[in-house]
Amino acid sequence: MVQWYAPMLRLFGIWECIMRKTILAALAAVVIGGVGGSALIANAQPAPPPPGADGPMQHRAPFMGWMHRDFEARERMGNLRRTFALVYRQEDRNLTPPDVQKIAEAFLLWNGNHSWKVINVAAAPDGAIGFDLATQEGSVIARFTMDPHTARVTRVG
Repeated sequence: MVQWYAPMLRLFGIWECIMRKTILAALAAVVIGGVGGSALIANAQPAPPPPGADGPMQHRAPFMGWMHRDFEARERMGNLRRTFALVYRQEDRNLTPPDVQKIAEAFLLWNGNHSWKVINVAAAPDGAIGFDLATQEGSVIARFTMDPHTARVTRVG
């Protein structure tokens, strides 16, 4: 009587062994992935600074972005002013053509451009100071004017 279900018991034993190995392999993969992932997250992300006066700004809804763009730029400039607290912005900058040339050259260097140069720096009849950015060979790339009182730069060509 035992003979008719003996092959089924052998099949069940093989199936059970295969399932046990599959479950153990999946469990090992989950454990290894969880430990490795948490170790990467723990090492990759420094703790955020506590929110406060110098903390990060609060997140705003995307549709409000256009209203707060100027405010955020002023706030960043305020942080920059605190960093360089020894230098304060004057109301009237009283810039001369040599000052404008230094500012334009500093802008090029600040942005890592060592190949362009500033040429044709001269005061214009309207009071603005004009200058050109050019290649080393002297071909003009762009023309600008700078207001000597506000230091606002305007591209004219």
